[in-house]
Amino acid sequence: HLQLVESGGGVVQPGGSLRLSCAASGFTWVYAVIGWFRQALGKEREGVSCISSSGGRTKYAASVKGRFTIARDNAKNTVYLQMNSLKPEDTAIYYCARVVDGSRCLTSLIFGSWGQGTQVTVSP
Repeated sequence: HLQLVESGGGVVQPGGSLRLSCAASGFTWVYAVIGWFRQALGKEREGVSCISSSGGRTKYAASVKGRFTIARDNAKNTVYLQMNSLKPEDTAIYYCARVVDGSRCLTSLIFGSWGQGTQVTVSP
């Protein structure tokens, strides 16, 4: 069955970097558009970034553009989110998911259910 497992979160100071990983199994990876989403305490979940099945097209939320980079390794069924110049407002639980609508991936429904996510905390 469809499974995506997030890892790589942690505590970092403002201006620091983290790389998140999303390991996938249970579905045809080569056709999947994968997105990263985040949910801060008391706020709704929001789309952060997504990547096409080939890795050739990417999309970013305005709040992270220029600081975050999404990439995928299809040989390892893994998607990464490199996060640089982190800000306190990036603090959230980060989730990855296979999105249903690749053309509107940041707001799309997802296949399956949300995983446990990985906590990112940006604090002095």
